[in-house]
Amino acid sequence: MSTDVEKIISEETIRRALGEFQITPGSQQVILIQQYVKILLRWNEKLNLTAIRDPLEILYRHFCESMFGASAIPVDKGRLADIGSGPGFPGIPLKIARPDLELILVESNIKKGTFLAEVVRELELTNTRVLISRYEELGEELAPLDFVCSRAVGEFGPFLDWASSPQVSADRVALWIGGRDLEVVQKIRLWEWQEPVLIPKSLQRYILVGKKREMSAG
Repeated sequence: MSTDVEKIISEETIRRALGEFQITPGSQQVILIQQYVKILLRWNEKLNLTAIRDPLEILYRHFCESMFGASAIPVDKGRLADIGSGPGFPGIPLKIARPDLELILVESNIKKGTFLAEVVRELELTNTRVLISRYEELGEELAPLDFVCSRAVGEFGPFLDWASSPQVSADRVALWIGGRDLEVVQKIRLWEWQEPVLIPKSLQRYILVGKKREMSAG
């Protein structure tokens, strides 16, 4: 007998939702999303991993918005760190979308870090590891990075300073960001910002990608 989750998050539902974000998932990707939603809902009852409880809303807000980033960021392969990963967004959906990525999930909360490790184990994600730490305390453990991304970072200035520092040496940064913060971040000149990409089905939420500026000598 199928569970409520299986009834709601059917393959048809997943394909229809992702299709609204111009994403066509493979069969294995659909299975991984279904597994991930089940694990998230099971753990969420005890840990309050996400305030979003409705499976359909989880699908749209967490999975679709995260996987949409794979079309906005050139992340077919490379080394990516998801900072403040929480319950794994956007990092794990990006890994589902781009299996060749080497993924590092950085989360300071021990319980959330334990959850992330369980998801990585159950989904059998390769080249994926969890670091339970404040990102400010990390450097050489991550470097060199092709991409740093975040949906949940609070203060953009210190985060972007850290990402551009020699010890981290990130080539690109990607932010899932609200319209009110967009103008502030675009003024940070350490990064050469691309045109922000509006996330479908959202009100003033964007993906903003920046490439590290080459600092001239002298």
